[in-house]
Amino acid sequence: MTIQDPSERVGPAVQLIDIVFPGDANHHGTLFGGVALAHMDKVAFLAASRHGRAPFVTASSKKIDFAAPAFEGEMVEVTGRVVRVGTSSLEIEVELIAEAPVSGERRLCTRGRFTLVARKGPDTLLPLPPLALNPTAKPEGVLRLAEMVFPGQTNHYGTLYGGDALRMMGKAAFIAATRRARAVLVMASSERIDFTAPIGEGDMVELVADVTKTGRSSIHVTVELWSEALLSGARRHAATARFTLVAVDAEGRPTAIQLA
Repeated sequence: MTIQDPSERVGPAVQLIDIVFPGDANHHGTLFGGVALAHMDKVAFLAASRHGRAPFVTASSKKIDFAAPAFEGEMVEVTGRVVRVGTSSLEIEVELIAEAPVSGERRLCTRGRFTLVARKGPDTLLPLPPLALNPTAKPEGVLRLAEMVFPGQTNHYGTLYGGDALRMMGKAAFIAATRRARAVLVMASSERIDFTAPIGEGDMVELVADVTKTGRSSIHVTVELWSEALLSGARRHAATARFTLVAVDAEGRPTAIQLA
């Protein structure tokens, strides 16, 4: 297999951010290694699919060392980029960073490379496209998160449950607001949400969260939900929601936000 020289070339990032809940942690209160690997493999798959627009399967991963733990209650940011392209396979570099929500402290937990191979068939165009030079930059200050719709999240029509869509949007709003305020936040309200298009099983979901207003103790976040067909790249706007989150103290009372 001929591998393209990756010098000065790297694919656009695909990023997933999740929260370490008790069910994701071991008896030490740290993220299970298997959960971390699942996040990393998902991001590698999404990055490969976005680049190659083909049905990919994971072929291998190189040595992955866990350098630091991610603790219960922390956010984990998983970022994947295509770094090498062959005729029918891709290499994706993935790193997982833990972030303390209130202090903002960040530490690299693990990094690894995943090799994915495109399955041959009528939907697979080979050779895979080469890496582009200088990928398009995304606007700063806007949080972009990727997710994928699995069978357990769909109804009998094969489309994403509205409740799961709301969960994704609420989490994106919470992460964007927490990064802005660096405070303990709770959801206060959400405005009316209209779903403009269905999201199918196997689609990639992109959440775009933007902090639009900051008050004395509240933060307002607008979240757009987009669906993307991984084989064709077709994108559709599926929903927009506006959330209000409030900073609270240890007793659960509203408290002033101290912006940096």
